[in-house]
Amino acid sequence: MPSYKPGNSVEITTSSEKFSGIIMPSSSKKFIFIKLKSGYNIGIRKTKIKKMKFLKKATKPKSKTKKVKQNKKLPTITILHTGGTIASKVDYKTGGVIARFTPEDIISMFPELKNIANIESHFISNIFSDDIRFKHYKIMAREIEKQYKKRVKGIIIGHGTDTLHYSAAALSFILKKCPIPVIFVGAQRSSDRASSDAAMNLISAALFITKTDFTGVAICMHETINDNTSIIIPGTKARKLHSSRRDAFKTINDVPIAKINYKTKKITILKPYINPNKELIIKPNMEEKVAILKIHPNMSEKQFLFYKNYKGLIMEGTGLGHAPVGTKEHAKILTAIKKIIKSGCIVAMSSQTIFGKVNMNVYSNGIKLLKAGVIPCEDMTTETAFIKLSWLLANYKKDKIKELMTTNLKGEINERLQTEFI
Repeated sequence: MPSYKPGNSVEITTSSEKFSGIIMPSSSKKFIFIKLKSGYNIGIRKTKIKKMKFLKKATKPKSKTKKVKQNKKLPTITILHTGGTIASKVDYKTGGVIARFTPEDIISMFPELKNIANIESHFISNIFSDDIRFKHYKIMAREIEKQYKKRVKGIIIGHGTDTLHYSAAALSFILKKCPIPVIFVGAQRSSDRASSDAAMNLISAALFITKTDFTGVAICMHETINDNTSIIIPGTKARKLHSSRRDAFKTINDVPIAKINYKTKKITILKPYINPNKELIIKPNMEEKVAILKIHPNMSEKQFLFYKNYKGLIMEGTGLGHAPVGTKEHAKILTAIKKIIKSGCIVAMSSQTIFGKVNMNVYSNGIKLLKAGVIPCEDMTTETAFIKLSWLLANYKKDKIKELMTTNLKGEINERLQTEFI
C-alpha cells in the first residue's frame, strides 16, 4: 500500500464502503484516520482497505491576520493559554497543529470578541490537561498576578476539559483573595468542527466578565447540548460528568452562579455573590505527597499502607463515607488506616456518590473511621477535597488543617443541601 502523508485528500475503498477525506496525523500502524467532509473523523483498519486513490496534495494556508485596533471604550480581558482546543486546531491540509495565541489570531477565530472587549493573549503552555501538575497552578497564579497589575477587567484561562475542574479548584484556593473574575473555559469539540462549543464558551465567558461585577474563580461551559445557554459554575463545585457531550460539566451540590443566553446575550444571576476582596493575595504552594484512594470491594490492608509515608490521603468512600472496616476479615484495614494517621498523614473521607454529603455518624463503619481520626469532607467533591488538602498542607500547620478541612473557605462546603442541588 502506498504511503500517503497527512493533509493529502484520498478516496478509500473497503469491502463494504467508500470514504473520501483528508488524512490526519496518527502514530497508529494498524489504522489510517481521515477527516470526512462532514467534519467527523473515522479510523479505518489498514487490512480492510481494498483501494486507496490519491485525490489532492496538501497545501499550506496563508496567514491573513490583521493587527487589531484597541477600542478605548471597551474593557480589556486577558486570555491565558494552557492547552486544550480553545485556541488551537489541527491543520488537516498540512497535518500539523496550528497554535492560535496572538490577539489577532483569537479575533480572527472568534470575531464577536472585538465587540465585547479588547483582547490580550498570553501563552503559558500547550499540553494535554492530563499532564497538568501542581507546578502549573503556580505558573497560572503568577501570570494572573502580572495581568492584575495591568488592571485588566478579567482573565479567561483556556484549559483542556479532562482536569479543568481540578485546576479551577486549585486556583480558587491559591488566589486566597481575588478582586477580578478568573474564568476557566474549555471545549469538548475542536474549533475546526461545525459542532464545536469553543466559540460559545469563550464568548459567554467574555460577556460575563464585562457585564457583571463578579470576582473570583469559576468555569464557563455549555448548559445543554444545544447552543442556547452557557452556565457559570463555581470553581470548587464543578465536575466533568460526560466524556464527550458539550454539557459535560455540572454544578455539584450547588447551583450555577449565572446563566448566559448566547443568542440574546442576557445574563441571569442564579446565585447571589459578594465581592469582599479589594486586593490580590496569592498562596501558590501545594503539597506533592497527597493522593486519592478509591474504596471498592475486596480490598486489603496493603493498599492502604502504601500511603503511610504520604502527607495527605483522600479516601473516596462508599455511600455516606465508608470503607470496609466492619468485619474480622477487614480489621486489618482499620488498623492500617490508624497506622497511616499515626505516621502523620492526614486522612479525609469523600463519597463516590458525587451528589450528597458525607455523614459518618450514621453507620458503625463510619463511626469507627471517625474514631480512628478520619476527617469527613462534607459535601466536597473528591477532586476539590484532594486539591484543598494539598493546598492546606503546604500553607498551614498540621493542628490547624483538620479545622480548616471542614470549614468553608471558597464555597466548597454547603452547611445544608437544598433539594435542587440533588
